[in-house]
Amino acid sequence: MKIASKSLTAEKLVRDALEKAKHYADYNIFTFLDEEGAIARAKEIDTKIKKGEKVGRLAGVPYALKDNFLSPRGETTASAHILQGFTSPITATAVTKLEAEGAIMIGRTNMDAFAHGSSTENSYFGPTLNSHDKERVSGGSSGGSAVSVALDIVEFATGTDTGGSIRQPASFNGIYGLKPTYGCISRYGVVAMASSTDCIGFFTKNPDDMDLLMSIASGQDPKDMTTLPDYYNEESEQKAHYRIGIIKDFDNESVNSEIRTALETKCDLLKSKGHEIVELKMPSLKYALAAYYIIVPAEIASNLSRYDGVRYGFRSKNSEDLDALYNNTRSEGFMPENKRRIMIGNFVLSSGFYDAYFLKAAKARSLIIKEYENAFKKCDFILTPVAPNPAFKLGEKINDPVAMYLEDVMSVPLNLAGVPGLTIPAGETKSGLPLGLQLIGPRRSDKALIKFSKELI
Repeated sequence: MKIASKSLTAEKLVRDALEKAKHYADYNIFTFLDEEGAIARAKEIDTKIKKGEKVGRLAGVPYALKDNFLSPRGETTASAHILQGFTSPITATAVTKLEAEGAIMIGRTNMDAFAHGSSTENSYFGPTLNSHDKERVSGGSSGGSAVSVALDIVEFATGTDTGGSIRQPASFNGIYGLKPTYGCISRYGVVAMASSTDCIGFFTKNPDDMDLLMSIASGQDPKDMTTLPDYYNEESEQKAHYRIGIIKDFDNESVNSEIRTALETKCDLLKSKGHEIVELKMPSLKYALAAYYIIVPAEIASNLSRYDGVRYGFRSKNSEDLDALYNNTRSEGFMPENKRRIMIGNFVLSSGFYDAYFLKAAKARSLIIKEYENAFKKCDFILTPVAPNPAFKLGEKINDPVAMYLEDVMSVPLNLAGVPGLTIPAGETKSGLPLGLQLIGPRRSDKALIKFSKELI
């Protein structure tokens, strides 16, 4: 490591990252830059190195923090008006682990408010622009984090993935993005979207960096009862040749032709290296999007009920009584997409429609979980597109919720099943837009997944 060898200082790295962040200000990547704090922490690390003291594996490495991770540095707003003015008294477990190894947060990144969206256009602070084309979306909800890495401002960034919010922006910006196995990394201290599908992950420029971050962040947390024991740092079996599944249900005209070509090219590359391509039929996946947009809004409605203007964050000033305070605060504080999902969630959970909608969606989820279990009896990993299209234009789908939701058709099944997925860069379109594919593995195969991704380079 150059910092530990004294050929480079942490302060120089941090100042360079902050300078780049300002240079790319027009991309609307950051909601907050912690210049003073980041430089102070860099100086502390440089002092430790001069004294010969031990430093962590990420000592002096600048990183960007998605704005739904709690930390006392800067306001945690989740890019939502209703959380403006909120400074967290606690720190997310993932942040604690990264910074214990010496990583330095330079700023908080823009996102769809409360992570509700696929384009970062639902942010209270406006959209983040695509790293390759300013007229196109960065993806979402973790658009700011993806662009901060794609533009080489930071070495890595944190993200959350509830239905594709890491993998899709990684694909749209030509970098690596991992949604781990559900429960691999603690969700403690991260603003909840949908508790049964939320996953904490990262954006990086290469598989090795992803492996290092996962080795640091994974593991059981007594503050999050859904976390799994640290399986990631156990030795995993490596094979000479793998069976890679291709889902034929996704091979249709609704998928962009250049994405289909990219998939074929990667399959040819894998075959040339001795791996076997296996065709899979997974008919239950056609129910995934419908099930997701019933289950997730139901959980959103429950999780967002705590924002009432009484305890923290934004409070409406135009309220004569308590009922008016609740109504006005939520009306003024939530974005249209937040309100849409709250309304859908409350509808499907209502006594007259619970059995008709939520219960059926839960049963469909069980079918999808079983579908993946059966698929992984026939293959080791699955390779699919991340989304049916490359990055679309700003404003193209924002007023058509169904069209926006359809962009998630290939990413949401993984969250319902709890399996890991890694976005890998797969070239560019003729017009220069990045293309990405996702490599999917069975639960707890995260490490093997990252290692195998090198076969696709």
